[in-house]
Amino acid sequence: MKRRTFLTGTTATLAAGIAASFAPATARQATVKPAALKPGDEVRLIAPAGAIFDRVRLEIAAENMMGLGLKPTMGSFVRERHGYFAGTDEERAVDIMAAFEDRNTKAVFALTGGWGAARTLPHLDFDMIRVNPKIVIGYSDITALLNAVHTKTGMTTFHGPNGTSRWRPAVVEMAKQILFEGKSPTIKNPVPNYDSLAQHRLRVQTVVPGQTEGVLVGGNLTVLTALAGSPYMPDMTDKILFLEDVGEAIYRVDRMLSTLQLSGALEKASGIVFGGFTDVGNDGDGYGAFALMDIFEHYAGIANVPAFYGAPFGHVASNGIMPIGTRARLDADAGTISLLEPSVS
Repeated sequence: MKRRTFLTGTTATLAAGIAASFAPATARQATVKPAALKPGDEVRLIAPAGAIFDRVRLEIAAENMMGLGLKPTMGSFVRERHGYFAGTDEERAVDIMAAFEDRNTKAVFALTGGWGAARTLPHLDFDMIRVNPKIVIGYSDITALLNAVHTKTGMTTFHGPNGTSRWRPAVVEMAKQILFEGKSPTIKNPVPNYDSLAQHRLRVQTVVPGQTEGVLVGGNLTVLTALAGSPYMPDMTDKILFLEDVGEAIYRVDRMLSTLQLSGALEKASGIVFGGFTDVGNDGDGYGAFALMDIFEHYAGIANVPAFYGAPFGHVASNGIMPIGTRARLDADAGTISLLEPSVS
């Protein structure tokens, strides 16, 4: 971890007092761990963001939950439509709050991403959520909800498959270890069997070598960057920042990482993990174009923290579970993230 000293003496004392009074929730509160899941637990499927126009996806989500040994129930507004949202902002917020208020509901699974979870945040009662901790899991646009809940309550949340995702065997096994059994596995890419001399897929690339420790925060780069400057953005001090995205041009990835740099987030972080950057296209051909790795090296180099690319989370087939709020060890040379504590109680 980095330690920088800018102030000394009484000036530093005064500044520290001022900073403490404005520190975000995560800097002041102990981590709140939700209870582990048990087979037969009732869980709620909600749609905090995009509408689901193909009803069979609701059936698939329910079957996914049953395949995990859980009893699914649906939020009241998951079939509603308001433009491209699953109901109005207030209706989607009602479903979120109802899931936390219901004592029978043991976990909250987002059905899908899209866009819109951030619009529900002003309508949520974070004090009520804090005293009713539950597993909440999803990814992509659900990044906004996951980080806001953690920032405002100190509760561990889970960046992982949505209810309608393909829950592949390796991801199911990870869910059992992290969400049911309270284990602390090491997250790393599987080694595929190839009939070729070199590995072409699922490669880990070291961006900045080294090892570090910190609390995991992050998710979808586009959505997380959109929280910058809001009270829902996590404090990045000594955090391991994990990022993923899909369908962006390289220059937009550059622009978003620039925003995190200019806001001070990258400088505060203790490490950076880049997961799937799926269908991220080149900005052009020729010697003037940047590769995605050029962008990662630029910003991780400025931050001067251990970083690697290729971790198994995001819009990839092996979308693993990254617990926001759990302390972990990052090894940028080995391309691993080792959880150092259980994420559930």
